[in-house]
Formats: sequence, structure tokens, C-alpha cells
Amino acid sequence: MNQSDHVPELAGAAPHGAHTAEKPAPAIIRLRAVLAAAKYHGLELDIRDFAAEPGEESPSPATLSRWLREQGAMAKGMRIRWRYLIKMTNSPPIVLMFRDGSAALMVASSPEKGVIWLRDPLKDESAEPVPVDELRLSRLWTGDVLLVKGQVGQSEAEAPITFGWFAKMVLREKKSLRDIAIASMALSILQIFPPLIVMQVIDKVVNYHSLSTLISISGIIVVFSLYEVLLGYGRQEISLILTTRVDARLSLHLFSRLVALPLEYFERQQTGNMLGRVMAIYKVRDFLTGKLMSTFLDLFTLFVILPFLFYLSSTLAWMTVATAGMIGLIVVIFTAPLSRIMDKQIAAERDRSAVLYETVAGIRTLKTLALENSRKQLWDEMTAYVVRWKLASGRMANWPQTIVKPLDMFINRGIILVGAYLAVVNPSAVGAGGLVAFMMLGGRVAAPLVGMAKLMDDYTEVMTSLGEAASVLNQPTETKALTTGMRPVIKGALSFEGVNFAYPGATTLALKDVNFDLPAGTMLGLVGRSGSGKSTITRLLQGVSRSYTGYLKLDGIDLREINLTHLRRSFGVVLQDNFLFRGTIRENITAGRPGYTIDDVIRAARMAGAEEFIERMPAGYETFIEEGSTNISGGQRQRLAIARAVITDPKLMILDEATSALDPESEALVNANLERIGKGRTMVIVSHRLSSLVNCDQICVMDRGTVVDLAPHAVLLERCEIYRTLWMQQNRHTEGRHTSKNTPDQDTSLLVEGE
Repeated sequence: MNQSDHVPELAGAAPHGAHTAEKPAPAIIRLRAVLAAAKYHGLELDIRDFAAEPGEESPSPATLSRWLREQGAMAKGMRIRWRYLIKMTNSPPIVLMFRDGSAALMVASSPEKGVIWLRDPLKDESAEPVPVDELRLSRLWTGDVLLVKGQVGQSEAEAPITFGWFAKMVLREKKSLRDIAIASMALSILQIFPPLIVMQVIDKVVNYHSLSTLISISGIIVVFSLYEVLLGYGRQEISLILTTRVDARLSLHLFSRLVALPLEYFERQQTGNMLGRVMAIYKVRDFLTGKLMSTFLDLFTLFVILPFLFYLSSTLAWMTVATAGMIGLIVVIFTAPLSRIMDKQIAAERDRSAVLYETVAGIRTLKTLALENSRKQLWDEMTAYVVRWKLASGRMANWPQTIVKPLDMFINRGIILVGAYLAVVNPSAVGAGGLVAFMMLGGRVAAPLVGMAKLMDDYTEVMTSLGEAASVLNQPTETKALTTGMRPVIKGALSFEGVNFAYPGATTLALKDVNFDLPAGTMLGLVGRSGSGKSTITRLLQGVSRSYTGYLKLDGIDLREINLTHLRRSFGVVLQDNFLFRGTIRENITAGRPGYTIDDVIRAARMAGAEEFIERMPAGYETFIEEGSTNISGGQRQRLAIARAVITDPKLMILDEATSALDPESEALVNANLERIGKGRTMVIVSHRLSSLVNCDQICVMDRGTVVDLAPHAVLLERCEIYRTLWMQQNRHTEGRHTSKNTPDQDTSLLVEGE
């Protein structure tokens, strides 16, 4: 039943007599309610940024919560009863989910009157809310609500990755940690009983030949063993759940943090080396949920066992503790030199992994240039380096193990000899059963103390791994730019006002005092020699680099004030070397946006000149593209990239050498479509082939980071020497034939000048 039948002012109900087709879909109403709740907290969101989950006609609270958290808000979906809902008198707007898939905003409540006030999310904030009682709401409401609020301080997603950050992530699993602690306490207590039972067997059963006592003790052993097995299984199961939950949360966070890093950072880093640093963070995960936890649990066992050992024999107990302490001291002494060698080993393994990644990534170049031997030689050198430090670390680790061995043997073997001597000299000090019980428990004392000492060694290695991962993941991200800022309607007017830009670490400016204006709907060509700043302009337009000075405006708004996600989704970008993901042609053209139909895909492919080769493929648009696009040609890949860019119908398109990989026939086809593609949108086209820019409204000539001239093709040929030189170089095979006889020196001078 539609809620508008009962609450006519809610959920976008049309006025009386209005055509029902004008009413938005319930899913749109629900999204508008979420946007209104977010706006209350100062978060301007764009409904186009929302990606629906497959199979959901209307977004669920869980899906909406995920989206809001990605956008920088805090959100939580829950199911509550009316009696709790009506008590939320001082709460900000709450999104109430309706049965038909729409929603409304609860803006106030009155427990005394027994009503809440709901506002239509499609109406203005000044619209009068509608009072609704429990009976009327129960006909519409599913019981689900979505609570939204802005971020306060640094969230987990933005906080620097430190050991404390990791610890907080693990401590969030309080229930699992509590259950593990309870199970460990019970197991520690149960571990005391077997030695006690053995002592009774020796002292009572063996000495007095009591068969009835043996039967009783056997029953007790079976019961205790059963409990110990069940508790051990339960603790292992809970530990596995804890580790899995932490691993899932960590993996999601790492990927989000990694993709939020700016493109400039990736361009400066070696990919294999960077991934090796990031993956080192899982050593910290293993340490926190494995060795650290087990060591503290063993310490608890130690506190339970030690009093019992002193009860059996204080002399033997002090000898055991002293020997275990010496073992721990030896391990601590060797920790520092061993950690230094381990650092070298980790660095060597990371460098070797980088060589492997680079080799696999560039396998096509390796094969075509027959570089197998040179790469093998490099791999051999890296392997020798790894083996060298692995051998050194193994030798260093062998020293404390060798020194500790006699002490460990004394605990396992020497103590029983001392105990036997005490039993002979003073039988009242310790009996035969007590001596056996002591030996069963004595070995459990050394393990936790040695584990604590080794924990320091592991901690050093873990902190090194954490530092490696933090060097990547704690880099400044684009999170704030991706989740905040203005979201204006893009028309495509561009304005450069005194723009200067230098790449990080560069001593010269890549752009120097760039000034020009471009009305919306203009087709602009960017030309110039290599290194003149053409691609730098396109990088600034895409928000890849925001550290420029001056003003770069889009429709009168500085690009740095526009939400980065909104900006990039408003652009269509085709690069010289485009990447296609593993998947079908249709999936690559839609780029993971499920709202597009096959008709949209065909239209985009036709505009890009890709329709003809797609239809020749056996599976058509469902043809699977392999990793690295090995089953399609470079020109086909380029046309698919153009189709992927135009399917979103962007108001501003950037083509950076987009036709460079095309054969002459495909290039002519795409160039013929450029005018149709550019209709109604601003186009910025970077190309070394001036013939493809002849029909541009304006052509900007760049040289050494400055704008030399801006005019149509015909005007530039007359007044711009650089442009005329470039044109003559590229067209001398057609124009040079009839001019070379008359003015041979002119062509030569132009060629020299162009070089």
C-alpha cells in the first residue's frame, strides 16, 4: 500500500489531480531523504555518486550506510520500535524507511502527544512537517531507520596508521576478546588438575594398590579431558572469528586508503616495492591476533601455575624461575643485532619482489626484446642478496638458541635430578608424586617467560613492518577532496588566470603564467613540442595536481573548490595508453555503472567507431577481455576507451593523444565523429598530429610551459611561427614537393628549427 494514500504530504505525493507519472520512483525518494539528512550536517552529496547494489530495487539501510561512510559521513542503519523512536526528541533528522521503497524524514517527536513529525524529502526545508501517530506510521514504516551525522575529529579511515591504531581495531572486538579470555582462564585452571591427579595416582594408587581409587581417578581424568578439548576448540573457533573479522576490516581499509592516494604519488613509486611495503602490514595483524595474544594468555597460565609450584617445592620453583629468567635475558641481549639483520633481509626480499613484479608487468617488452638473460641476471643478483642476509639472520638467531639450550635442558632434566636428591635427603620436602607433578608443570613456566623475551624481538620486526606500510598508507590522501567541496552543474566554460605549476622536486616550472578563456561548447586543440606543457594542462583539469598557483576556473568556480569525485565524473578522459579491466566489452564501456543499458553501450561504441569490430567478435559486447587486453589490438582498445568516456555524456572531454594508437582508417573514422562527439560539450584535444585538430574552434600553441598563441588553424598558419613549423614538418610530403624546388633552404631551416 502506498504511503501517500494515508500521508498525502509525504514521500513526494503528487497534488490532487496531478498526473501520477510525474512522481519520482521510491528509490529516488529514499536517496533524496538521505541527501537531506546529510545536508543537515553540512555534507553536500550528489545522488549520481550512489552505486546501487545488484538486486536491490530500493537501497537498503546497509547500502546507504556504506555509501555515506565512503562520502565522509557517519551513518548507521538499525531497526527500532515505536516506543524508542518517539523518545528521540533532540535527534537530528532521521530517515524512516517505508515499505514501498521510499522514505521520509523525522524532524521532531512528542511523547506526550504520541506523534512524530515527518517531512517530505522532495520538498523544501521550509515545508511544514506532518504529524503522524503510531497507527498511521505502522501502515507505512518497515521499522528501519538510518541515523546520519557528520564526522567528529579524525575517523578510523583518516587517522595515521600506528600500532595504537591497530590495537584499537583489535579491541573493537570486545565480545570475542572477552570469550577468549574466559576460555583461557578455564583452560589454565584445568591444566593444574592432570598433575594433581598423577600425583594422587603415584602416592595413593601405586603405593597402596587401590584399584577403586584408580577407577575414580580415571573417570575424573576423562571428564576433565573432555572439558579441555571442548574449551580448546571453542577458543580456537573464537580466535579464528576474531582474526577473520580484523582481517576483513583491515583489507577494506587498506584498499580504500590506497586508492585514495593521489596519482602523483603512484607515479613517483616503484609499483612492486610499494605493494611490498603495503603487504607488510599483515605481519602486524598476525602479531596482534597471534603471538601477542597467545603470549598474554600463556602469562595468565603462568600466574595460575606458579603458586602451585611453590606449594609443591619452593626450592625447585625458584630454580625454575631463575633459569627461565636467564633464558629471557639472553634472548633480549640478542634482540637488537638480530633485528638489524632482519631489517636488511626484509628490504632485500622487498627489492626482489619488485623485480619479479616489474618482470611480469613488462613481460611483453621482455619477450619482444629478448631480455630474458639480463632479467635472469638481475634476479640472480637479488636472490643472492636475499640469501646472504637470510643466512646472516639464521646464524645470528642460532647463537641465542645454542646458548639457551643447556638452560632449557636443565629445566626439563636437571630439575628432576635436584628434586630426586631432595626427596632422598629430605623425604618430607617433596614426594615422588609431587616431583612428577612438578615436572609436568615446570616446563609450562619457562615457555611464557621465553615467549615474553621473544615477543620483544617480534615487536621490533613488527614495528619495522608497520613503518614500511605507514610510509605508503600515511601519505596525504585525496579523501577530503573526494568527499567535500561544491557540486555545481557542469557546463564546460574554462578559464586560466595566471596559472603556474611545477612538479614535485622539479627546479623549473612546467606551466608559466598561463592565461586563456574557453567558452562552454568550444573544441580546443593543444599543440606544441614534447615537454611544452600540454599534458600538464589536462592533469590540472582532472584534479590530478592541485598545487598550482593562480586560478583555474570551471564555469567561474576554482577547480580546488569543486568536489573531486564530482569533477572527475563530469569529465570524459581518453589517454594515450588506456587500461581496460578484465571483463566483458560491455562491462568495460559501462565502467561498473549498472544504470546504462545495452542501447547506451551501442550508442557509445558507434560514436567511438568501435561498433564494427565489436559486432565481428564471436560474443559481441559480451566478449571477454583478458588481462592486459592481449586479445584485442591497440587501436581497438583505444576505441573502447573513447566509448567508455562518451557513454556518460560528459560536458567536458579530454583526449590526450587519444588517436595515436589508431590505424589511419580508424583515426579517420574517429576524427570524423569528433565533431559529432563534441557537439554540446567542451573538448580539450592534445595531439601531435595537427591534421586532426584542423576543425577545432581554437588551437592553443604551447612552448616551454607558456601559451604562445591561441587561434583557429588558418590564423595560426599565418602568424604563429612554431605552429607553421610543426605543420610544415608533418605535411612536407604533400606540400614540400612543389615548394622544395623553389625554396629548398626554407624547408631545411624549418626542419632544423623544429628539431
